Amino acid sequence: IDPPIEIRPVFDIKSQFSQIDDVIKEVKKVVNRGERVIVNTLTKKQAEDLNNFFVQNNIKSNYLHSDIKTIKRNEILLDFRRGKFDVLVGVNLLREGLDLPEVALVAILNADLEGFLRSETSIIQIMGRAARNVRGKVILYADNLTGSIKRAVKEVKRRRKLQMAYNLKHHITPQTIKKEIKQFLDLERHDN
Repeated sequence: IDPPIEIRPVFDIKSQFSQIDDVIKEVKKVVNRGERVIVNTLTKKQAEDLNNFFVQNNIKSNYLHSDIKTIKRNEILLDFRRGKFDVLVGVNLLREGLDLPEVALVAILNADLEGFLRSETSIIQIMGRAARNVRGKVILYADNLTGSIKRAVKEVKRRRKLQMAYNLKHHITPQTIKKEIKQFLDLERHDN
């Protein structure tokens, strides 16, 4: 089922709380339940810097972006699913085609900075990474509701409503997808 969505400020002037402060608080909640988090940034440098910040704050984290070779990316994704780390920080590679049922939170930083990485389609695809987990949710950090955010949220809410009605009508209780952890490519992985 498509995940519920919350929109929170990038920076809350009243509380002096930033999106990073908030995401750390949310990460800790999810990790305490034994689940995983995807944090989506806009640049490779942001992904690396945020990963380093998480690690310095005792959060098991790794990053993923296009500078990482394909084989290494697959190893990172396998390690993420296996629980070797709890937070995966990435840019564009975390959109479509990845089934990561352990992910219970997708946090999209700076969601209101328009561009192809924050288009309606991209936002919907990123949010979909939380759809495989029954407790999955999405937090968009945005100070402005862009057209892309409004359309993406409207579409996901529309689909969620249809899914919930279908499930109710057919007496279906949503459950987290159970998926075997296997390699993403047919490459032998050797742990030394």
